[in-house]
Amino acid sequence: MTLSVVMPIYNERRTLRPVFERVLAVTLPLELICVDDDSADGSREILAELQRQHHNVRVFLQPRNLGKGAALRRGIQEATGNFVVIQHADLEYDPSDYPALFEPLIQEKADLVYGSCFLGAGPHRGLYFWHSVGNWLLTLLPNCLTNINLSDCVNR
Repeated sequence: MTLSVVMPIYNERRTLRPVFERVLAVTLPLELICVDDDSADGSREILAELQRQHHNVRVFLQPRNLGKGAALRRGIQEATGNFVVIQHADLEYDPSDYPALFEPLIQEKADLVYGSCFLGAGPHRGLYFWHSVGNWLLTLLPNCLTNINLSDCVNR
């Protein structure tokens, strides 16, 4: 089992090294796929250095700023692992959660797992009231269409 960690990057020089350390510290076999969306802050140079240092890091450079969606599509297309997870370069999500998140897949007890910013025993980031309302409304539609009760469908 190999996990493909897809990380879209745009001007994330400040957090690249810490997020790399945390992702590569995960105890699962993984590849880290970084898609830089034409950063202008030195992120590309840091990515080149980190790619040279780590055999399981692959870097792809977008020819111009095409947006987060395009970076995600490119990363997912390049993924070779059995499972894919999206990791924000700004450390919004904690890579140490990967083993617990993927355990149902590894044990073949689930076909899909979905993380949520609102569930779990750990601390939660506070949201502005109208962001919470918007998140609830945007999550309502997929829940109605799939008859699944997801708690968080908004990718910030």
